[in-house]
Amino acid sequence: MKKSHPIRRFMLATAATVSGIVLLLALKPASDPAAASAQGGAAPQQTAAGQESPQGGSAQQSGTRTVTGDVVKTQYGPVQVRLTMSGGKITKADAVQAPEGGTSSQKTALAVPELNKAVLTAQSADIDAVSGATYTSGGYKKSLQSALDKAKTAGGSSESSGAAGAASPSPKAPAAETRIITGTIAQTQYGPVQVRLTFSGTKVTKAEAVQAPSGGRSTEVSDDAVPKLNQEAVAAGGSADIDAVSGATYTSGGYKKSLQSALDKAGG
Repeated sequence: MKKSHPIRRFMLATAATVSGIVLLLALKPASDPAAASAQGGAAPQQTAAGQESPQGGSAQQSGTRTVTGDVVKTQYGPVQVRLTMSGGKITKADAVQAPEGGTSSQKTALAVPELNKAVLTAQSADIDAVSGATYTSGGYKKSLQSALDKAKTAGGSSESSGAAGAASPSPKAPAAETRIITGTIAQTQYGPVQVRLTFSGTKVTKAEAVQAPSGGRSTEVSDDAVPKLNQEAVAAGGSADIDAVSGATYTSGGYKKSLQSALDKAGG
């Protein structure tokens, strides 16, 4: 068949057309703009999702903190208070230590829940002692006050460093209040004993016996015992848990009773 024959030209044209269509079909998936767009857009969407997740999951600080007061020793055992605070408000009070054993356990079980409730109501250490649990109540109040003092110190530093635009300096803390409180008279076999305390804030800075047994041998005993008892009262840090002076048992006992009454008045 001649090269210029019409049938030959028709067959060559047909073959060329079919080959072109096959090539176009083979190349279309790779060069399809829609497919390329879908494949190329998947990675940016996933990256954006990865960036949003940490931001949405970051928890804000609730402002809740726990503050534990100092351990206060009482005649029947140590007392220690722990406070849970949200912002500047007390939301929970617990006695992590309290007198135990014998009747002490019974008094603790009775007194501590009442003291805890009183703290939430008062939002301060200005709470009443529980009847029948004078020593526990006194120790509770001292540990409570120390916890509140720690909370104020921590809260003040946090606010001053974290408050935006706080240009004015924090006001100076007022000077601690000085108080003089006299305990009740304790009668002893050799005469009355009465103690007077001087406080600076909640701290005992001075103790003295305004009454003590006198006359004959009693004067000598008082002169020896009272200065020692005064020093013990100051060193005890606001507690009546002091040792009796040898040779002055009655005077020491009366001193401790009057001292405790003065501490109770100061706390109340």
